[in-house]
Amino acid sequence: MEIKQIEQLLTEQLQLTEVYVRAEGSHYSVTAVGSCFADVSRVKQQQMIYAPLMSAIADGSIHAVSIKAFTPEQWRREKLLNPPV
Repeated sequence: MEIKQIEQLLTEQLQLTEVYVRAEGSHYSVTAVGSCFADVSRVKQQQMIYAPLMSAIADGSIHAVSIKAFTPEQWRREKLLNPPV
């Protein structure tokens, strides 16, 4: 599955403000930013991200997914504390 397809799918399904996907083979790393993650447990956040990807996971297109989910406020703080290199 293409990175842009994953980004578009997650953005549309979860109304994300930002989403970043990196891939190494069939292993994907997702950083998702959206107000939908407010007041939601980490487990529920991961379930929310996995749900739109389940068909690709089931058919083997995606083997593993590493997930980081932030609200917009958490993301601003994260970027201040851990600026991109």
